[in-house]
Amino acid sequence: MNWPAAIANSLWVGSSWPDARVYRRALGQPGEVQRKLLQMMIVRDADTTFGRAHHFREINGYDNFIRRVPLGTYEAFQPWIDRIRSGESRVLTSEMVTHLIPTSGTTAGRKLIPFTAGLQRQFDRAVGPWMSDLVRQRPRVLAGPAYWSITPAVANAERETSVVPIGFADDASYLGGLKSWLVRAVMAVPKEVGSGGDLENFQYQTLLHLLRRRDLRLISVWHPSFLTLLLDALPGHWERLISELFRESKPRARELATAGPQDAEAIWPHLQGISCWGDGQAEVALAALRRRFSRVPIQPKGLLATEAVVTLPFAGSHPLAIRSHFFEFIDEAGQVHLADQLQLGGTYEVVVTTAGGLWRYRLQDCVRVTGFIEKTPTLIFLGRSGGVSDLFGEKLSEAFVAECVNEVLRGSVRPSSFAMLAPDQAGGGWGYTLFLEGQAPEGAVGLLDRALRRNPHYAYCRDLGQLQPVRLFLIADRAYETFVSLLNREGSRIGDIKPAVLSRITVWSSTFSGGYNLQGR
Repeated sequence: MNWPAAIANSLWVGSSWPDARVYRRALGQPGEVQRKLLQMMIVRDADTTFGRAHHFREINGYDNFIRRVPLGTYEAFQPWIDRIRSGESRVLTSEMVTHLIPTSGTTAGRKLIPFTAGLQRQFDRAVGPWMSDLVRQRPRVLAGPAYWSITPAVANAERETSVVPIGFADDASYLGGLKSWLVRAVMAVPKEVGSGGDLENFQYQTLLHLLRRRDLRLISVWHPSFLTLLLDALPGHWERLISELFRESKPRARELATAGPQDAEAIWPHLQGISCWGDGQAEVALAALRRRFSRVPIQPKGLLATEAVVTLPFAGSHPLAIRSHFFEFIDEAGQVHLADQLQLGGTYEVVVTTAGGLWRYRLQDCVRVTGFIEKTPTLIFLGRSGGVSDLFGEKLSEAFVAECVNEVLRGSVRPSSFAMLAPDQAGGGWGYTLFLEGQAPEGAVGLLDRALRRNPHYAYCRDLGQLQPVRLFLIADRAYETFVSLLNREGSRIGDIKPAVLSRITVWSSTFSGGYNLQGR
């Protein structure tokens, strides 16, 4: 047992038990908990610039709140955030904005999200129950260090003009205070690894630190392909890594040399769990990761965005983080519902109101209700509602495409580590191409074309001949790295780029290595 890590882990998890107990009690009364949370935020921020503009002092309930405050996307908040960026205080929230956290969509288009101490507390109210529940299931996770993924700072050199600091040094900063220090104390890879250099050097340094830790207990990454790609890089660095480790610890180097670079479970024999995204566009990559770790439990993360935490892993499911933010949900008919009004099987777009100053903010994430824990809904992430490809009126949304692609690839003998649909011009006509790294099931493109036809707009464009049948492009190698590289060249920071199952970019066939394959028509 690694006693320093065990003590730090135990202190962190121990400090989380109160939040876990309160959250469990709250599951039986989501409506009451949510309405109290909303009223508290309205009263607290009544004297902000935003609060005065929307007459917060006159709001005495939810019905009055929605009459005063409209639904809004980031574009509606950008002028307010620009004022914060220039140094103005008490704009969206009465608390000081300590940081502006950058995030982006699949393509370039950067957003800066205000971060406050109140928002930090709201995140902590979800992290506490999650970690407590994880330890209850896997108590040995406390006995050693963890790898919490670090985003490499390999970004374009765009300079920022802002009075408020932009970005955090690492994800542990979301927790703040003592908990942030305790998390860093158990990190297997120090945050400095992500502070500079190119992607290859970042991978080498990360692998070097991880190989040193035979006692590694937990791996937490965002997209599962991040870890898959890291492991894919291991054979290319293996001899150099073993040579360096031999100078530090001959027994560990010999053990690794015996295990080899392909057997991840032998490299980290005490690993107790992996946490990563598992829904929506991450489902296919998760299947590939499970093949690498057949004996290690993999826990899909909840829906966690830069702006808010929506769901958390708890009691074997992903219930709504009802103590963190105030939530509303827009159904497919455009009607707005509260957390205690959701229907089993219903599909909704998430709207959040947070202590960071986002009021009725359309997160543009789509979810489906999978069940309930007591009276609180459990949700699965489907995809982004704002990611729509529309060449000829087909209106393909990312949520719908993710459902179709996952449906077709779910039965693959050899799961793909990368799958993305994008508009593409080949053979004299426009259509959609499935860019795939891996093996497609028999008849995949025909099945996918038929699945996409469930969208009447797509079916109409196909019937008119505006769109050709779906094509298949088999990527030879380095799919995700190529994806990131292109978006990075077009202006997105590497750390901001999120994998997508649908892209509106039309140059992928000339970007990826590989070629078209007509199998399965």
